Amino acid sequence: MVGKSSKYFIFLILLGGIGGTIVGDVIGTNFKFLYFFKSAYTIGTAKPIFLDFKVLNLTLGINFNVNIITIVGIILAIMLYKKH
Repeated sequence: MVGKSSKYFIFLILLGGIGGTIVGDVIGTNFKFLYFFKSAYTIGTAKPIFLDFKVLNLTLGINFNVNIITIVGIILAIMLYKKH
């Protein structure tokens, strides 16, 4: 049995989010009346932040594309983690 570690929790959350996004895209593409499952909302920075130190250049930015089924996948991952 796997212990309740934070790495396992993060892995399940990412897996639930990625799986939910894929399922939402497939459902939204194949069933025209469920098109809203495919529409995603972007959360994050509009433009990346550039830091130029002449010796080192850093580009910082993060975006999350979330649809309805992504949220369902994350909730299922949390439930699976608590059950385990």
